[in-house]
Amino acid sequence: MAQSQVRYSLVAGTPLAGPPVPGSLVPGSLVARAWQALEQVMDPEFPISIVSMGLIRDVAVEGESANVKLTYTSMGCPWTDWIERDVREKLLAVDGISEVRIEVVWDRPWTRRDIVPSAKIVFMKMGISP
Repeated sequence: MAQSQVRYSLVAGTPLAGPPVPGSLVPGSLVARAWQALEQVMDPEFPISIVSMGLIRDVAVEGESANVKLTYTSMGCPWTDWIERDVREKLLAVDGISEVRIEVVWDRPWTRRDIVPSAKIVFMKMGISP
């Protein structure tokens, strides 16, 4: 892999939900800071980040460009523009990122299994079965 490219893929060929596995990213690296920024993008309907919801499928940083693969809970999601705008805003606030490309992917539809365990607890406290 070229020096200018730092890549983190959840699991090659079979993306899994949630943030990177602890220890899998170099602390303070640009891609780690990109993931931290994405943790600040909240689902518009629930007090849970889109990372914990399992909507972020992949993040790659090449030079100063962040490339994000994102999915939604359904094709009819009314919040797509809002979420993408927030993703851009949070990533562009990261020192070292000056461009954001978002690719919406549907190659593995989102399911409830994509929600991380800590987010499932939040749903249960709200009376929602995750």
